[in-house]
Amino acid sequence: MALLHYSDGDLDPTTPEIQRYAEAQLPTAAGELQLVVYRILPEANPPQEHMAMVAGDPAGERTLARVHSECWTGETLGSLKCDCRAQLDAALQAIAEAGRGVVVYLRQEGRGIGLGNKIRAYALQNEGADTVEANQQLGFAADLRSYELAAAILRDLGVASVALMTNNPDKVAGLEAAGVRVVERVPLWVAQGDHNREYLEVKRSKLGHRE
Repeated sequence: MALLHYSDGDLDPTTPEIQRYAEAQLPTAAGELQLVVYRILPEANPPQEHMAMVAGDPAGERTLARVHSECWTGETLGSLKCDCRAQLDAALQAIAEAGRGVVVYLRQEGRGIGLGNKIRAYALQNEGADTVEANQQLGFAADLRSYELAAAILRDLGVASVALMTNNPDKVAGLEAAGVRVVERVPLWVAQGDHNREYLEVKRSKLGHRE
């Protein structure tokens, strides 16, 4: 398969150069989707790989989209401390039902602090800190994620503007700053449980998430 390269370097020197490395149809619980794997250039060892799950042809205006950050604990181990797996499932179901859309999946574990530090933050939460306080006690900002890579992936897919599935206004602002036109914010609240109720409340009260 030919490898496609994309860069917005002429527009913004901070925009990463990406390579569309692999793609294939993938049957999922939501339906059959196209999985596209991207690598950041120049390649690291091991390569930095991110993904887009695509329904139909996402090119054009008002594409239903979500930018989702990896949560290994929730999505692989089934942790009940967060709502990440439920949000990912809901977003994939939404684009499959719409017949057109994209979920960009970024390897930004723990809102950008990495898996090991995320588990250290969990230990602090077990001692009484909330999710924001735990990050700060470890010397990190509440959210270290960036969205230039997501913007590059959306542009590679021909997306001109998005209806963005998110509860996070900072994500809208981050994507717009990276050059993505967000024409609508689509709320993506999922059911809360005993283990994530406080986490979801902190996202509302301290991180500004809203309906």
